[in-house]
Amino acid sequence: MASALAAKIGFNSLIRKQAKYFKVKICTMESDMEFKCEMKWKGKDLFDLVCRTLGLRETWFFGLQYSIKDTVAWLKMERKVLDQEVSKDEPITFHFLAKFYPENAEEELVQDITQRLFFLQVRKKILEEEIHCPPEASVLLASYAVHAKYGEYDPEVHKPGFLAEEELLPKRVINLYQMTAEMWEERITACYAEHRGRTKDEAEREYLKIAQDLDMYGVNYFLIRNKKGTDLLLGVDALGLHIYEPENKLTPKCSFPWNEIRNISYSDKEFTIKPLDKKTNVFKFNSSRLRVNKLILQLCIGNHDLFIRRRRVDSLEVQQMKSQAREERARKQVERQRLQREKQLREDAERARDELERRLIQLQDEAHMANEALLRSEQTADLLAEKAQIAEEEAKLLAQKAAEAETEMQRIKVTAMRGQEERRIMEQKMLEAEMRALKMAEESERRAKEADQLKQDLQEARNSERRAKNKLLEVTSKAIYTSPGPPSDSVPQELNFSRENLSFDFKDTDMKRLSMEIEKEKVEYMEKSKHLQEQLNELKTEIESLKLKERETPLDIIHNQNTEQGTSKHNNFKKLTLQSTKSRVAFFEEL
Repeated sequence: MASALAAKIGFNSLIRKQAKYFKVKICTMESDMEFKCEMKWKGKDLFDLVCRTLGLRETWFFGLQYSIKDTVAWLKMERKVLDQEVSKDEPITFHFLAKFYPENAEEELVQDITQRLFFLQVRKKILEEEIHCPPEASVLLASYAVHAKYGEYDPEVHKPGFLAEEELLPKRVINLYQMTAEMWEERITACYAEHRGRTKDEAEREYLKIAQDLDMYGVNYFLIRNKKGTDLLLGVDALGLHIYEPENKLTPKCSFPWNEIRNISYSDKEFTIKPLDKKTNVFKFNSSRLRVNKLILQLCIGNHDLFIRRRRVDSLEVQQMKSQAREERARKQVERQRLQREKQLREDAERARDELERRLIQLQDEAHMANEALLRSEQTADLLAEKAQIAEEEAKLLAQKAAEAETEMQRIKVTAMRGQEERRIMEQKMLEAEMRALKMAEESERRAKEADQLKQDLQEARNSERRAKNKLLEVTSKAIYTSPGPPSDSVPQELNFSRENLSFDFKDTDMKRLSMEIEKEKVEYMEKSKHLQEQLNELKTEIESLKLKERETPLDIIHNQNTEQGTSKHNNFKKLTLQSTKSRVAFFEEL
């Protein structure tokens, strides 16, 4: 078995010597790339090719990492790729990652691609719990991660459930509280909605500004032993070296900033650090393997160089990059303001259009009601005219009957002489006839009055009809004068006009005023920091009642104790470095 494996390795080496190229696979935080490399290429040749492909100029933060047995290593720039302890199988896999972290991400990270790669790497470490993050900060960071992916919050688009498939919080945080996925999404969305007015790049920057204050951010940990054989952790980061107890990666027991270290070296598994103060004894520690010492030395040299570089005047290349970045951000800010004004004008135009449409509908309803009133008036007038005609015919009929009664009375008077009895009878009949004639006369008079009343009602109905027609004409003329025409024709004219104004304003924008606004933002930084702390405290208060204390990890307990004592990453570092170097070395040896 062993002989077969050796034969295979020897065969692969022979093939590789005969070949002119070898294949590599580069895994970034966003995508994978494959390259064909020449056999003579050094690590720097491959690294420069990757950086050019990504358009990355801030190369000093990054490196190519590969796995070697049960640990990792970084590709050395000055040596040939194939001469290093890389895999013999092609394609050779490297991970393009941030090797060194900035002290202040907002000030040091210039390019958007640099910020993007740091954002993705830090986010991955937080979600995989390589960086401890308290629950309230996890929720706030998740809201910025959502903003960086989806852009500005829109309640019409980002409806409940849109984060159902997203991995936003560390599993430790989710298990620590009696909260459903919907409850977490509700709190994350509430924070997300408060980030209005920011771009995706600004959301990534805010994410890194919060993350860089986490205790484990940017720290590489290594298991070491001091002279007494005590197991400890060595932390290497942008500020210096830190010594931790194995169970507490949050709070260092002592720290040594880079400006106090004169020399770093190792011999086999023993690592030696010489302080700047020559009166102070060197302090030594042992690591588990020689390979770990090599890695520690690489990280120490790189972090120390960047520490010194930050405190010097920027090189011409960096000054040029920062100037270009400032101009680009200023241009983006002007463009964003222009788009916001245009959006506001468009919304105003849409509101005006909606108001006109509402007014048009209202006028149409009024016209419809006026038409119905006119129709009812015409029907009433026709009905009253018909009744008046009937009453007039009845009056004529009654008058005719009254005349007939009068003729009958005259006839009775003529024949009344025929006899007393007949006369009496006739008188009685005449009296009855007179009574009937009187009643008919009264009925005729009543009918005549009723006919007059109906004529008056008819006249009033015609007047009402005339008023309804006038009202309809008035409504119709008002709709003609106030309607702007079809909304699709009028609104674009307003928008076109507004756009002309916007282009004029953009051409006349005072860049000095923009610079003053940027300075004003810097002045407001302290207020934003205070607001951030208040926001974190508010989030913590909201979810504290749902916390399951028995599920807290040791790091959670340590973090809570540090918070109660007012201990943070930066003030603890300042407090430790106030002690003399000699006392810190003695303390390390006594641990």
